[in-house]
Amino acid sequence: MIRLNIPGVGEINLEHVVFDVNGTLAVDGTLLPGIPDLLQDLSQLLSIHLLTADTHGKQAEIDRQLNLEAIRIRAGDEKEQKLEYVHQLGADQTAAVGQGANDALMLEAARIGICVISAEGTALQSLLKADLVVPDILSALEILQNPTRLKASLRK
Repeated sequence: MIRLNIPGVGEINLEHVVFDVNGTLAVDGTLLPGIPDLLQDLSQLLSIHLLTADTHGKQAEIDRQLNLEAIRIRAGDEKEQKLEYVHQLGADQTAAVGQGANDALMLEAARIGICVISAEGTALQSLLKADLVVPDILSALEILQNPTRLKASLRK
């Protein structure tokens, strides 16, 4: 669990983090270097959840590499499915990380939404709905592992 008291925002107690996979943790269906170890470290603080439409058809390999099983999102209403998943976990106790247009609603609903700038592109809708924008997924993971950075960035 991550507990923070952010001036001008209030107390935040995070139990979960939801990641979009393609474009966020992986590019062109290939997991980015360093992700397995960083997610393993982060799992000591938060429950890790992966959401994917498996655009590149490589999620089974990514699941194996991460020793996690991603939730597959059906085609057609991806953004609503991601939003519903965050609500089921408890949006007030969840951080969400993504970059695609179908991530915008979950980034907005989560207690902390982090938008990642990605080699696959970053949707303007997600950029505008997030609480925080970071240059890459490694920065997002480091911020979550060092939550006082959240305090420094999000204080009002």
